[in-house]
Amino acid sequence: MSPNPKSTEQVATTRAHIPPVTDFGITLDPDVENLLWDSTALARAYGGASLSEIFSSRLTSLCVITACVGGLLFGFDQGLLSIILVMPKFLSDFPDVDTAVSSSAGFNKGIMTAMLELGAFLGAIFVGFVADKYSRKVSIGVGLAWFAVGSTIQTSSFSLAQLIVGRTLGGIGIGMLSCTAPIYVSEIAPPNVRGALLVMEQFMIVFGIVVMFYITYGTRIIESAWCYRLPFLLQMVPGFFLAGMLFILPYSPRWLASQGRDQECLDTLCRLRGLPPTDARVQAEWLSIRVEAIHNREALLERHPTLTEKGFATEVKLEMASWVDMFKPAVIRRTMIGIALMFFQQFVGINALIYYSPTLFETLGLDSSLQLHMSGVMNILQMVAVIAAFFVFDRIGRRPLLLIGSIGMCASHVIVAIMIGLYSKDWANHSGQAWVGVTFILFYMVAFGLSWGPVPWAMPAEVHSSSYRAKGVALSTCSNWLNNFIIGLVTPPMIQHIGYGTFIFFAAFSFLSGIWAWFIAPETKGRTLEQMDLVFHSHTAAHDWEMKAQITRLAIGQSAESRSGPEYENKASKEEFIESK
Repeated sequence: MSPNPKSTEQVATTRAHIPPVTDFGITLDPDVENLLWDSTALARAYGGASLSEIFSSRLTSLCVITACVGGLLFGFDQGLLSIILVMPKFLSDFPDVDTAVSSSAGFNKGIMTAMLELGAFLGAIFVGFVADKYSRKVSIGVGLAWFAVGSTIQTSSFSLAQLIVGRTLGGIGIGMLSCTAPIYVSEIAPPNVRGALLVMEQFMIVFGIVVMFYITYGTRIIESAWCYRLPFLLQMVPGFFLAGMLFILPYSPRWLASQGRDQECLDTLCRLRGLPPTDARVQAEWLSIRVEAIHNREALLERHPTLTEKGFATEVKLEMASWVDMFKPAVIRRTMIGIALMFFQQFVGINALIYYSPTLFETLGLDSSLQLHMSGVMNILQMVAVIAAFFVFDRIGRRPLLLIGSIGMCASHVIVAIMIGLYSKDWANHSGQAWVGVTFILFYMVAFGLSWGPVPWAMPAEVHSSSYRAKGVALSTCSNWLNNFIIGLVTPPMIQHIGYGTFIFFAAFSFLSGIWAWFIAPETKGRTLEQMDLVFHSHTAAHDWEMKAQITRLAIGQSAESRSGPEYENKASKEEFIESK
């Protein structure tokens, strides 16, 4: 394999073919080695997590916002349904979801709502292959195409079957977009503000919910079918912005390194950071990205030595083997963390409240006007909470936020269930208790927006190394959509048949989410993506660290066995070094 750094027809090299930095016309800054060997120095060198530092690079900020448009599209879908499902014109055109007409309306409503999530589940699976093979950027484009087709069918639907098909196809696009965004954002963000920028995905989801909720609130007064067709049509508008920005969006530096395109990786990193290639921070980050890519390539060859030949059949086998790798001992803990995060995010009841908020407020005795007003307030409060999380994410950390959120959500569900259970038969004489229930639904949205809203979108992209990241995030996103599908399907019958028991159900899972966060959730604050092995202390961590240390020495022009670098030579073992870091 040619060591030519400008080659675009190769994958990441092995250590035997590492191009020296002189091939790129670079003289290493004296501070580079310190930044490479210290697990947190590079993150600190880029600065803190203030607002000015979060948006210090205009290009990075623009790329993050563009990539997260997929979250905006998802939010649009969530925001439009809650009012459309109670529009008289919609119910007359689609009587299958009208409880006054069809005895199976609850089930039909659940299917119509949930098929988007099932489609998104399929879309998230595609991302694991497309994002690794053809780039994160191409994955966004493919997802956008699916979404456009689905939205067109939804807008022109005249039967429930058409609407379900449109939502399923649109869901494939949303699944790809929402899965690719955190991968891309995590790989272009500076390590000091990566968490804050990953919150942008959740913010865009909630912002989309609020905007589309009030669009449908306005269109509900239209007497024709455009009262619901117009919101379906308008949800495509952000897609035009995304389509145009795809021509400007740079490739992920980490994906470029994984393809052996080291010079493009450096050039892109300089553009994203707004710094010259002579800057020690850029040099150190670029070298660490190259080291990670080379290590991943060697690890792949080590795991599958018989699947290195070129050809379609070999690629298919390698793709299947790579999915199996996600559940092997070295990686399964990280895989299950992402899956569990998204499981709890849905089973604490967030989308049950968003999709069916007017119905839930009806159980608290609110009239139709107040049901819509409080649904809007509920969505706005979640958006405010996500904005707050934006500022504290890289200060407080991920795990404390999860614990705080679990406590707040569990308490809220229990109190709402008590109010409904004791007073639902006579709200007229217990308006105070009804408003207590409403207040704690609103408090729940704040607790969720600060914690279990943003963290599950951010952490799966953080915990995996680049060779596993696309599939790791794909699996966690699949978990989100599959569980979202289940919640969307079962919530209407639960509300109809068990009433306040619905809130007890979600309270139980909120409590379990706190137990999980206390005993299992890791803390990823302040770590670069290339140093996540140290967070998990797996039995392969020492071996991986040794491999990376040798590759790092070669990358900076030293002998692989040089004694400079990590100081585990003074420890009793490499394992002690890993533990100490």
